[in-house]
Parts: sequence; structure tokens; C-alpha cells
Amino acid sequence: MKRGTTRGATRGASHRWKVLGVGFAANVSFAAAFGGIPATAVVLRADYRLGTGELGFVLGMLGLGIVLSELPWGLLTDRWGDRRVLLTGLGTTALALAVMALWGAPTPAHVPAPTTLALGLLALGLLGGSVNGSSGRAVMTWFAARERGLAMSIRQTAVPAGGGLGALVLPALAVHAGFAAVFGVLAALCLVALALTFVWLHEPAAEPGNANATQSETAPAVSPLRSAPVWRMVIGIGALCMPQVAVLSFASIFLHDVGRAGTVAVSATLFAVQGGAAFMRVWSGRWTDRRGNRGAYLRGCAALTVTLFAVLAVQSGFASHGHAAHGVVVAAMALVLVLGGVAASAWHGVAFTELATLAGNGRVGTALAMGNTGAFIAFWVAPSAIPALLAWHAWPAVWSAAALCAALAWPAFAGPRNANAAHGEDTGRRFDRRNRGVEAIKIDALDTITRISPPRV
Repeated sequence: MKRGTTRGATRGASHRWKVLGVGFAANVSFAAAFGGIPATAVVLRADYRLGTGELGFVLGMLGLGIVLSELPWGLLTDRWGDRRVLLTGLGTTALALAVMALWGAPTPAHVPAPTTLALGLLALGLLGGSVNGSSGRAVMTWFAARERGLAMSIRQTAVPAGGGLGALVLPALAVHAGFAAVFGVLAALCLVALALTFVWLHEPAAEPGNANATQSETAPAVSPLRSAPVWRMVIGIGALCMPQVAVLSFASIFLHDVGRAGTVAVSATLFAVQGGAAFMRVWSGRWTDRRGNRGAYLRGCAALTVTLFAVLAVQSGFASHGHAAHGVVVAAMALVLVLGGVAASAWHGVAFTELATLAGNGRVGTALAMGNTGAFIAFWVAPSAIPALLAWHAWPAVWSAAALCAALAWPAFAGPRNANAAHGEDTGRRFDRRNRGVEAIKIDALDTITRISPPRV
């Protein structure tokens, strides 16, 4: 018996919840970085002496690093396994953050160049991209099919939960303790997740009839890289992430510059976005599992996002005519910003469960990496494009562009009813044809036996 199988056999069925906890902790640790660092944008711009264009560039480098690394990490996960990839990724991410805390944070005597900050965030994205696909594969491996929708939604909830934690803590930490403390705290979170991974994350026992050890049985013959339904879902994910990233990256600047909101109000707004998204991800995963309506839910999220960001564009245009200082106007903008941010984030668990189902367990790492690549293309493109939109037509242009991206996601999620349903219908038709063929063979064989058998006396 293999060593990994022996380890898995010593763990009961309840161990899967510890594995889910590992995936949750790993995603929280990295989400606190890529969700929390943009929330410090006002302080980051001041402490590093950046212009608005430079700010968008350095924040975009974090997303670029994830875009470039997601697919290689996903392919490596399907080859190496989730434990080795997650240990490697978390360890090197913690090391990169420690280096930034020591040499990449501004001090009274020295302010790092924008290039230094950009390279540090690029490295952070390249290494942290290991977390997403590997933790998703671990969850799909340990949980049976009837539980995977909820389990994957809980895992995806770690992203807004970690982002909300970062948005709540990091701006105040940057103001009072500086960015050395910001990067140091993020490194400590990665080390905690690393320790949990080392202790709890192992392969499950590969026993006959074990529902958790059926990767080869559920993996389709076609690679996710050549699957049209998978690519359609990836495109929809990338498009609908654009408004989400716009909120996470520049909501603090929007509320500060247009609404004159302070650090506490900005942090509370972003925390509400992340907290609401976390709740909705769990609820939507459970709800769509019971109703089997993932495609309809994804299209509904896209339509609601279009509506809310169109309203926000109108509000910001109204505020630009001298009404921004009024408390009611600021509160109304913050409310729509929260609702729009939640609508643009609530669907992740459903979409990634669909991706994992389409790919099969043996290809989960690759499929989730494709989805995350689409998502983090948005994390790269949006922060770089927003300054240009601001220069062109201010905040109404930004929120209108976000609404347009959400509108583009709708047909991508539509597909032929939905990708999973089409796949299921095709499988069902093949099964019916196979059964009809078997019955025909049985009837022919019975006729033959009847003809050649001698009559009984």
C-alpha cells in the first residue's frame, strides 16, 4: 500500500472538514493581501508618493502576477497533488511578504521607487496564485458529489472573508504602523495557513466504493483547455469580475474624492461588500444545489449588477454637480456601491462549482486555474483602465464601463441552457441509446434461442 493511501486510511470521514478548513485558511491568507492592499490605496498613494496613474499600475501588477501564474500552478497541481503545491506556494508567498516588509516599505529616510513596489506586488501575485487551484482540488477530492457545491461555496467564501478582513484592518494598520507592519501581518497569515496545510492536508484513501476517490471515473476525456463550455464559463467569470474589481480597487478613492468619506467610513463600506458577498456565496451554493439552476442564477447576478452599476453611474454624475458633500447623497452612493459589490461577487462559488463539475475531479486544478486566470485578468486590467476612464469622463465613465462588462457576462453564462445541463442531457441521451441497444440484443438473442430449441413434449 502506498504511503499516502495509508495516511488517508487512518483518517475518518470527518477529516474532510479539516481539509476544507485548510483550503479556507489558505484562501483567506492570500485574499487578505489582494483584497486588503487595494483598500489601502489612499495611504499607499501618499506614503509611496504615487500619482493616480502610478497607483493603478502598481495595483494592476498584483493581478498580473496571478494571471501569469494561475494556469501553470493548476497544471502542476494536477500533476504533483494539492499538498506539495500548497506548501510550496504558501511558504514562498510568506517569504516574499517578509522581504517586502524589510526592504519594500517606506521609512522616514527612504521611499521605495514605484518600480520596486510594482515588482514586489508582481512577485506576490506570481507566488500566491498557487493557492486557488490547489485548495479547490483538495476540496473536490475529499468531498462526495452531493456535498461539493456547498463545500466549494464555503471555500470561495474565504475570498471575500479574507478581503473583508484585509479591508477592515490593513488601512488603519498602514496609517498607524506603516506598510512594514502591513506586509508583516500578511506574511504571518500565510505561515498560519502553511502550518495547517502541513498538519491536515493529505490525500484520502483510494478504496473501492470510496466516493472521494473517484477522480479518474469523473474526469472527462476532453481537456478543459479544449472544452467550449469551460471556456464560455471562463469568459463570463472574467467579464463579471470587472465591476467587482472596480469596487475593490477604487471604491476607497471614489468615496474619499467624491464623497469626502474618511478612513473609517471607507473601511466599513468595503467590509460590508466583502461580508455581504461571503454570506451570499454560501447561501447561493446551497440554494442552486437544491434547485439545479446555476445558469439562471449566474445570469440573474449579471443582470442585477448591470442595473446597480448603471444607478451608481447616474449617482456619481449627480454628485459631480456639487451635491457630493450632502450626507444623504454620500450614504445613497455607499449603499448602491455595497449592493453592486455584493451582486458582482456573490456568484463565484456557483461558477467555480460549475467549472469543477464540467472538468471532473482529475482536471479540477486546471479548470479552476482557467477560471481564476479569467478572474485575475480583471484584477490586472481594471486597475490599469480606471485611471484612463477617470481622465476621460470621471466616475460616471468608470461605473458605466463596469455595467457594460457585466452585460457582456450575461450571454457567456447563457450558453445552451447551461453547460452542465447540456452535458447532462448529452450523457443521458447516450445512456438511453445504449440501453435501447442492449434491449434489442436481448430480444434478438431470445428469438434465436426460441427458434433453435426443440419443442417440449
